[in-house]
Amino acid sequence: MAPDPQPAREPQTETRTRLTPAPLPQAPLDATQRLACLRLIRSDNVGPVTFRELINHFGGAEPALAALPELSRRGGRQSIRICPEGQARAELEAAAKIGAQPLFTIEPGYPPALAALDAPPPLLYVKGDTRHLTRPMVAIVGARNGSAAGQKLARMFAARLGAAGFVIASGLARGIDAAAHEAALAHGTVAVLAGGLDNVYPPEHAELQRLIGERGCLISENPPAFVPRAQDFPRRNRIISGIALGVLIVEAARRSGTLITARAAADQGRLVFAVPGHPLDPRSEGTNRLIKDGATIATEPQDLIEALAPLRPAEPLPQGQVREEPARAWGRPAYEVPTVAPQDRTRVLAALGPAPVDVDELVRATGLPARTLHIALIELALAGRIERHGHQLVSLATDR
Repeated sequence: MAPDPQPAREPQTETRTRLTPAPLPQAPLDATQRLACLRLIRSDNVGPVTFRELINHFGGAEPALAALPELSRRGGRQSIRICPEGQARAELEAAAKIGAQPLFTIEPGYPPALAALDAPPPLLYVKGDTRHLTRPMVAIVGARNGSAAGQKLARMFAARLGAAGFVIASGLARGIDAAAHEAALAHGTVAVLAGGLDNVYPPEHAELQRLIGERGCLISENPPAFVPRAQDFPRRNRIISGIALGVLIVEAARRSGTLITARAAADQGRLVFAVPGHPLDPRSEGTNRLIKDGATIATEPQDLIEALAPLRPAEPLPQGQVREEPARAWGRPAYEVPTVAPQDRTRVLAALGPAPVDVDELVRATGLPARTLHIALIELALAGRIERHGHQLVSLATDR
């Protein structure tokens, strides 16, 4: 299943500046820095893209927090709610009580495939053996009412892929997901939850969730005690595909959450595999359609092993070899809040509309230097006047 086409690029003969997201620096964080990162994430209008850009520009969460009021005011909002220290501290204490820990994009150990996305979740709560998160992963997902044959296939794929060195990721749902997790426990499995790590869903998976939290790894972008809503499951699905090199679909109806995962995988540039099924079984309608649309047919684990071999990264450095000193503003002094002229912000807003547009197009449409546009977008995002969609796409906020 091919990824969605990206916006057309200009001929190589034209010289221009592309606002490619800078990779976030990574270094161990101390308790003060973790608290500052959480406060930044929980403050108003700081989404994944804005978090990344604030960290990259100011060199750390503490100076970024200090700059929020001024940046927001310049963007057109007179006050911005900054997460209180006590609220953030209480959230971290609640995580510690259930044996979970926060893992930020700017820390070593964050899933590398997920970190490479345009807008990864800034924070994951993790519980269990976090070494699994830096190993190559394959996601296996499928129907909640998976057939006996489908669940047998899921177990077979999970066991053999695990033996080949892959961690198996899934969503701890009934049916195919559970079968894949159970078969992968011996080699490594990661369960991505839509709710907090202490929220058990479905209830009958309490023991499986406990085992994964001990022998595998549980992850969620939501805090402890969070009860998932309907909209949280598609977000969970995007993390499942995002942490993996490829996604295997084993049984999926024509309209199902499993296909949301397949679409997310294609959008993220992941390889999508599908197990073909009987044309008369409605649980195979979605997988058969995926194959027609370009997904790679998979009838045995070797199909995935061979296709993913070129994508497997080198083994990560042992934890003892990462830089042990905590980051102090990443070795850089805090920047002063740069000045963006009011007329420049006006030009940016005038060039935007409800339809998302590539940031490079804004450079051309406004004639502004890339640096100036970059800061203007941070200000306008904090003021709630624009939306960041990932893939370097921006639009006016829909509620204005």
